[in-house]
Amino acid sequence: MRIGLISDTHIREASQNLPSKVEKIFRNVDLILHAGDIYNPSVLDELELIASVLAVAGDDDYGVILTDRRVKLKHIFHFEDKVVWLIHDSAYYYSCRSWRATKNTGRKSSEIPDIVLFGHTHYAILESHRGILFINPGSAMSVGNYSVIGSVALLNVESGKVDVNMVHL
Repeated sequence: MRIGLISDTHIREASQNLPSKVEKIFRNVDLILHAGDIYNPSVLDELELIASVLAVAGDDDYGVILTDRRVKLKHIFHFEDKVVWLIHDSAYYYSCRSWRATKNTGRKSSEIPDIVLFGHTHYAILESHRGILFINPGSAMSVGNYSVIGSVALLNVESGKVDVNMVHL
C-alpha cells in the first residue's frame, strides 16, 4: 500500500489551495492521511480528488472540520502486519519514545504501534525508537514563524517492508 502523508496545512479559506507539487507527488497513492491542523474541509476535498482521505483533528482545528466524516481524534490502521496510528500531537511522540515496545509492557500487542504518524511540529521527523517508527511529514505550507521548506511524505508498506520518502516542496 502506498500512502501520502501530509500535515499542518493551516488553510483557512476555501479559495486557498495546496501547493501544486502535492498533487504530483501523491498522484499514485492508494490513500492520503492528514495528521491535523487542517482548518478547512476544502483541503480534504482537494486531496480527495487524488485518493481517499482520512485525517485527525489538530490542536487548532475547530468547528465544521470536527464534524467531517473523514476526521477523528485518532485513527488506528492495520496495513499488512503493521499497526499504524495516525495522531496529531507531538507531545504524544515524546512520551511514546520512552515506551518499551516489548511483550513485557503489559500492553496487548495490537495496542503497540509499529508506526506512529503525527504532525504539529511543522518539521519533518523520521526516527525509530524501541521498535516504533515515528513519521512526521512536516508542514506542507511552511506556515507561521517556521523557516522550514514545506514537506510531505510517502509511506509504502509492502510484503512486510516499510519504506518512507520525505519530499521537500
